[in-house]
Amino acid sequence: MTTMTDTPIAQIARELRLARDSVQATVALLDAGATVPFIARYRKESTGSLDEVAISGIRDRLTQLRELGQRRDAILASLEKQGLLSDDLRKTVMDAETMTALEDAYLPYRPKRRTRAAAAREKGLEPLASRLWGQGQFDVNRAAEGYVNPEAGVENTDEALRGARDIIAEWISEDPAARREIRALFWSQGTISARVASGKEAEATKYRDYFDWQEPVANAPSHRILAMLRGEKESMLSVRIAPPLPAATAILERLFARGGTEASAQIRLAIRERYRALLESPLETEVRKAARIRAEDTAIGVFADNLRELLLAPALGQKNVMALDPGFRSGCKLVCLDRQGYLLHHETVYPLLGKRDAEDAGRQIRLLCGEYHVEAIAVGNGTGGRETEAFLRTLDLGPQVAVVMVNESGASVYSASEAARSEFPEHDITVRGAVSIGRRLMDPLAELVRIDPKSIGVGQYQHDVDQKALKERLDDVVISCVNQVGVELNTASPELLSYVSGLGPRLANAIVEYRNTNGPFASRTALKKVPRLGPRAFEQSAGFLRIRGGIQPLDASAVHPESYPVVSAICNDLGRPVEQILGDASVGAQIDLNRYVNADVGLPTLRDIVEELARPGRDPRPEFEPFEFAADIHRIEDLAAGMKLPGVVTNVTGFGAFVDVGVHQDGLVHISQMAEGFVSNPSDVVKVQQRVWVTVLEVDLERKRIALSLK
Repeated sequence: MTTMTDTPIAQIARELRLARDSVQATVALLDAGATVPFIARYRKESTGSLDEVAISGIRDRLTQLRELGQRRDAILASLEKQGLLSDDLRKTVMDAETMTALEDAYLPYRPKRRTRAAAAREKGLEPLASRLWGQGQFDVNRAAEGYVNPEAGVENTDEALRGARDIIAEWISEDPAARREIRALFWSQGTISARVASGKEAEATKYRDYFDWQEPVANAPSHRILAMLRGEKESMLSVRIAPPLPAATAILERLFARGGTEASAQIRLAIRERYRALLESPLETEVRKAARIRAEDTAIGVFADNLRELLLAPALGQKNVMALDPGFRSGCKLVCLDRQGYLLHHETVYPLLGKRDAEDAGRQIRLLCGEYHVEAIAVGNGTGGRETEAFLRTLDLGPQVAVVMVNESGASVYSASEAARSEFPEHDITVRGAVSIGRRLMDPLAELVRIDPKSIGVGQYQHDVDQKALKERLDDVVISCVNQVGVELNTASPELLSYVSGLGPRLANAIVEYRNTNGPFASRTALKKVPRLGPRAFEQSAGFLRIRGGIQPLDASAVHPESYPVVSAICNDLGRPVEQILGDASVGAQIDLNRYVNADVGLPTLRDIVEELARPGRDPRPEFEPFEFAADIHRIEDLAAGMKLPGVVTNVTGFGAFVDVGVHQDGLVHISQMAEGFVSNPSDVVKVQQRVWVTVLEVDLERKRIALSLK
């Protein structure tokens, strides 16, 4: 438990089970403006080699504790202003470990609106309430007679006792122990229930599963909670969370009703009369919020995990690419891109309209493949995609030209964006969309960062969760992936550069403007000439930027410029220039790393340097391998139960995974069909972009649903 002597550093270290020195160093770096990727990669000596997960955990908990501290200060100031701040109350406030505990401690003293208890106090009934609270042996009706006062609004003894019970009920509802135990009951025995809203049976068919639903709130999975809350928001469902009433009243009677006196009976009556209004209702609001936040956190985590897999999908690399955005009557928009992804040519071909048009399209595609030395053809997986792919495979383009289906989710969003209009002001959205499809094959990461992650098509209920929390989490994922892979300084888009550690949109645009005006950067140090890019931004970003073919060979690697002197010392000791040791995996065995340890560089950094020298500028993503769907399966009508098909996982949710088997409609592998044994989390079994073999269980042509199995 937190105590008054705990500091945020000590508390975080204890909660996350990390060394206090590591936490303190990490907090200092974060407060100085260092980014998570930079700290994890280049400050291992300071942090004890903490990884990004641990550093992010420290950052997030530090933010929470500082918010808690600000609220604690505000409460102490309020209590002091009211003249209520005793030493015991100060200790209670200081020892509160969570925002909930802090608000519970403050609740009895918080200025509140007029309540039934406040009205009873105005009628002079608080002394009667205090006497009942003592639960001594006396005649309560006779005691109440002394408080009958028609002028004050107390007409008889019943009204006097009722007002006293209102005051007692408020005391009970504000008692921290009572709130703590009833809150625990909500989570241990409480249920979340849903009912269809009156008269909405026909409109609410998509929520049919929740027309009469009940389950323990503690065990309700994220997707069901979010579905029920969405149905309630749309006025299709009514949702309630509550613990068993007898269990709740039993707890309160145990805490507050002592013995069998008439006064004790009044305490019990106060509990029964006012429990739902004063305790159950506000705590339902609190538990509902907590359940929603927990469900949202899970959904955001699923989205983040899927996005990471998508961003780190294998990249074809720098190849000459032809890309086709398929279509039937409107034709296929075709573009040719060079190895840097620049648009060289565009036109429309019509391979799916008829034999003559197909022959013309085939001749033109062969011609363009030769003219632009095409090494791969990317085909969008939208309408007409499989038919276009099948057509291309009839052209006998040779083994040197790979034909690859590309998930085009979000390409239309990019093509209509300001960034696309700025890059291609003279081309329409069809050309921009085809370019995006081609670039996505070459480098999924570089292309997908141009698109709002929410438009990419992974995750569940992303529009129902806290949008600020979602954006922060997804930005963390994109930043992590971009810096893990590294960025080519002389070809990167402003959108990609903006995610590099220490940069952001303003400096990213400044870099591109400088590059366009002055030509390619010859070295990392030339970055310092970019306007407004200061020493801190250079320190944070330089190690994640790559310059191939520049004047300094190490600029193509992940070795940070601050460590170049160490590499120079290694080269001098080996008697070899840096060009010769780059790519030499034996360097580590030829030197004693301890010789190069100094006040700024320790063994963790030295090991990273040697590893990077062995494989300079290595790409952490898997090798690209072409994938083909079943050749004779193009439409949902081609599917039949029992078929075994190759597929690609397109999305993982809390209830299963969606798999593309090449029919323009993803099939669902329900969590119960993911393995022979019990599966609690689908992401433990499959990942986005994973290639799998699935068995078709059922095809519903009317609703266009496909049930699949991984068993």
